[in-house]
Amino acid sequence: MSSESPEAEWHTISVRIPFANAKHAAIAKQVIEVDHELNPDAVKRVLTVEDEFLVATFSTLTVRLARLVLNAFLENVDLVVRTISEFGEEAERVSPP
Repeated sequence: MSSESPEAEWHTISVRIPFANAKHAAIAKQVIEVDHELNPDAVKRVLTVEDEFLVATFSTLTVRLARLVLNAFLENVDLVVRTISEFGEEAERVSPP
């Protein structure tokens, strides 16, 4: 049974994160979407890749929750970007066994 009421007002926020190329944006999407939202009744997340952009759309039941979810998402994006910049080119040069 869902705890949301029919008159619940959803707050939606979308962000477009640019990457060096579409491949890096797709890697970021794959890495981030593995972690599901902790409260799916209060947070809806959609991740897509458009050219070299990772696009994230969040709908939440409260503005505070929108801020928290966006902050956590941006921290994850920061980690992915730093990891790609540190290991991306080397990882692409190493061929699988």
